[in-house]
Amino acid sequence: METITLSSGYPMPILGMGTWALRGNACKVAVKKAIELGYMHIDTAWMYGNQSEIGEALREIRADRDALFITSKIWHTHLKYNEVLAQFDECINQLQMDYVDLLLIHHPSESVPLRETLDAFNKIHDAGQAKSIGISNFSIAQTDEARQVSEAPLTVNQVEYHVRSKKDKLLAHCTKHHVVVTAHRPLAVGAITAEQTLQAIGETHGKTAAQVALRWLLQKGMIAIPKSGSEAHLRENLDVFDWELTAEEMERINNIS
Repeated sequence: METITLSSGYPMPILGMGTWALRGNACKVAVKKAIELGYMHIDTAWMYGNQSEIGEALREIRADRDALFITSKIWHTHLKYNEVLAQFDECINQLQMDYVDLLLIHHPSESVPLRETLDAFNKIHDAGQAKSIGISNFSIAQTDEARQVSEAPLTVNQVEYHVRSKKDKLLAHCTKHHVVVTAHRPLAVGAITAEQTLQAIGETHGKTAAQVALRWLLQKGMIAIPKSGSEAHLRENLDVFDWELTAEEMERINNIS
């Protein structure tokens, strides 16, 4: 699996398994299959309510923890200093892990000072319980504030990004400041598979519209975490590494509105 080196110095796989809306045994089955297929990057969050299932699945198959990249997130209702620490304890207990590879603020808060939240994140980072820290759903201004108040580098901003939801200014700004953008909902929950431009480009390469959409994100220097519970889609999403879109194809996709 290809990786991007974060500003913290740690490598992050550029394709991961999103787990939003996966619950119960279906979540466990999907995670086990993903690891079997070669996924090493699993994205979850306290709010998803599936961290216990993910932890159990990884433990049952005796997955190599050192080879995994696990992302979790602290929900926006728990961003006061002590609330962050308490919710993070829940996260690692549910995951049955001593640390996560990446810990994100799930959404910015309008009421809790960002410095207070990031002071707690830095404490977790300094204790070695989160190798890297970052943010999610932050604007350019919020990203800059986070960078300024955090002692540890802000490595990632996870935002919704797909061919019908482009945030080019945010991507350029984050890239300039060494903050990697991770695309959640990179396939618009399946909606972009009917996009004719993606279908036409896919026919040229023998790929699906979804694979073209993911390849476009990766060639823009981003990380993608498509959610899938089926083996077929897990396999399909992995098949994006041994081919490339041309500059002309990239531009055609950039112009989708």
